Amino acid sequence: MSLNNYPHIERVRPSGLELKDRLVGIQRVSKVTKGGRTFSFSAIVVVGNEEGVAGYGLGKSNEVTEAITKAIEAAKKSLVRVPVLKGTIPHEQFGKFGGSKVFMKPATSGTGVIAGGAIRAVLESVGIHNVLSKSKGSSNPHNVVKATFDALLKLRDPKQVARERGVKLEKVFNG
Repeated sequence: MSLNNYPHIERVRPSGLELKDRLVGIQRVSKVTKGGRTFSFSAIVVVGNEEGVAGYGLGKSNEVTEAITKAIEAAKKSLVRVPVLKGTIPHEQFGKFGGSKVFMKPATSGTGVIAGGAIRAVLESVGIHNVLSKSKGSSNPHNVVKATFDALLKLRDPKQVARERGVKLEKVFNG
């Protein structure tokens, strides 16, 4: 995951964090050769500490367990910190990757995570408990996860915005 387009995002080292992994999807991939079909597996996994740190990884192998292990290792290398404000996101955000589009909107306490499978796994790993979301376009889990991370990485922390603008925190929310 390239972070060049997200200047305000900080990378996180996995050491010392208690990470939980969630398997988003496994796909069987076949390669046709002269001797017949060769099957391999690709797995996409999201890891997070449920306190604002998450990452995703893709693993490919001839065995399912090996693919999942590789995906977890890749996910631990791509950990980033996401702003979480009172169990929800600070503002509405739209994310896009390939043919997948994801829209997320903050929700009040008690709403829960209103999201589809791949988006739900990412949001729960980050530690967001109240959010409304909609996935449009392609429902391919790989692209949906990447679109969700695109939206999360575009989020800006209100304290950081107040500091950049030189105004008080209340003015950021109330205009």
